[in-house]
This record gives sequence, structure tokens and C-alpha cells, in this order.
Amino acid sequence: MNSHPLAPRLLAAALLFAAATAPSLPAAEGFAIKDETGKHLDVLSGGKVVARYMYAYDKSTPAKLLETYKPYLHVFDAEGNAPITKGPGGAFTHHRGIYIGWSKITFNGKSYDRWHMKGGEQVHQSFTAQKADATQAAFTSLVHWNDEAGKEFIVEERTFTFLPAPAPGHALIDFKFKLTAPRGDVKLDGDPEHAGIHFRPADEVDKSKTSYVFPAENPNAHKDLDYPWVGETFSLRGKLHSVVEMSHPGNPKGTRWSAYRDYGRFGAFPTATIKSGEAVTFNYRFLIAAGEMPAADVIQQSHNAYAGTSAATPKVTAQPAEGAGKKAAPPKNK
Repeated sequence: MNSHPLAPRLLAAALLFAAATAPSLPAAEGFAIKDETGKHLDVLSGGKVVARYMYAYDKSTPAKLLETYKPYLHVFDAEGNAPITKGPGGAFTHHRGIYIGWSKITFNGKSYDRWHMKGGEQVHQSFTAQKADATQAAFTSLVHWNDEAGKEFIVEERTFTFLPAPAPGHALIDFKFKLTAPRGDVKLDGDPEHAGIHFRPADEVDKSKTSYVFPAENPNAHKDLDYPWVGETFSLRGKLHSVVEMSHPGNPKGTRWSAYRDYGRFGAFPTATIKSGEAVTFNYRFLIAAGEMPAADVIQQSHNAYAGTSAATPKVTAQPAEGAGKKAAPPKNK
């Protein structure tokens, strides 16, 4: 049977109308940001919470101030159900999620501790940028590092960018922060245990199962300098989780790492001097995976993409955390 001569044009018009009136892809198909004003900001991927930026500041009581004296990033499990990182309280209350600080900051002839948060706070001021689409999400938090009088001596622009993670990872987080010295020279110092850019898993980790992976054959984390990355695997509520912290080659040279504690706090310890009116920018990447540590070549490929390099996959060494008493198996190359 012959079709009506207008049928092809009518079908084309119908298809165009359907395309024009179809709903846009829901947020669950990509990244999204949800801000609980004054409390925290969630980043979601596929409808699941990837991370939660805790930025509340409440000094109404000493207890509230202890909870909110610095912003930090909670990282969630692969299902988006709960954080795998630590908040206030527990062992070393100042250890929280992904966070930054230095215990010996010299400014105006005085020493300030913005690791243990003694005599001053890091206070979120506002979000200067937020975006989320099908391919990524990012936000920038303006943070004031205050002195004992509540006046900022460091101004920070803290930017987190969330990208699709390479398998078997479920989160890829780029962390860029720019520190400006508005009122005089600032020196950032301390030691690897109490300064730098660190990740702290939740307080309930099984300390006997914590292990670290280094991109070296005979690593000595107490002495070695400038690792391009370090990985950690920890057990939480019966499940393994792995995280790799990567350092951009533009970061200060001579960086030491703390990566041996059985409770899981680890990270890079760079030092720097910021001249009055100038700024220093740091860049780090975090790859998060459920289960065992990703293969060494997966880690190195992610670092190469981040750093703009083409380094070969190094020989790696896995070590149990100090005190864990259990030998770990190194990740295998594909």
C-alpha cells in the first residue's frame, strides 16, 4: 500500500518536535551540586554523593567552635551512603577528611598553629564559583585563616574539581588551593606529621589492615623526598578502601610525606614562603577506589594525565603500616 505523499515530511516534523520537547538529561546522568546553606555542600555523580564539603562556622559555644573551626572535605563510599573519612572527635579531633594546615606558620614575628587549630580558625567566607555538568563538577571556597584577633593573615581560594574516575576508582578529586599573604610575609612550616595536605580515614578503621604503596623499590617514607604519589589501603566496617594522593610537579620541591600511621592519616608536607601581597598555589589529586589498591599502571596513567608527563610505570613497594604487623601485597600491573 502506498503511503501518503506528505508522510515523510510529517514524520520528520514529529521527530523534530519530540526532540525539541524532550526533557533534558536529569542530574543523575552527570554531576550535580547541592548546597545546604551554611552547613555543607554535596557533590553528586549519577545521583550519588561523592563528597561533602563541610564549611559551617559556629562559635556560639566552645563545643560548636571545636566542630567547625576549619572546613574540610568528606569523601563518601562508592554507594554514596556514608563518609569513609573522619569528622570531629575521635583520635586527634583536628584530623578531618581531606584537609590542609601547617603547625608552624610564621607571620608578623609570631608563630601560628593552623594544624591543631590553636588560637584561631580557618573560616569559609563564600563560594566564589560553582559548576556542574555531565562531565565534571567544581567549586571554589574563599577561606580566611585568622589570627588570634580574628583578622585574616592568609586568604585561601580552595578549589575542588570532580572528574570521572578511571576503573576501578569511583572518585577522582583535584584539589587546588591558592594562598595569599595580604598583610606581610608568611612562612609555612612544621613537620610531616603536623603539616601539609592530608587524608584521614574514619576513626573506626581496623588498624591491623592498613598498608601503604610507594612508587619506589626500597622506600623510606621517613627520609625520601618528592614522591609523585603515595597510596593507602584501609579497612572500614569490614570493607577495604583505597586512596592515592598525587602531587603535581609544580608543587614545592623537597616535599616529604607522612605515610606509615596505622590509623590511616597520610599526606604530603611541602614548605613555602609567601611574600607580602603575593600568592603560592598547590595542586594535588586524589583517586578513591573501593577494595584493593588500583594497579600501578592505572595510578601512573592518572598521574601522567594530571601532571602532563609521560613517565613510565615505576616499580612499587607495598608496606604494612607501622604497628599493623601485616605484610601487604603490591598492586600488579595490567
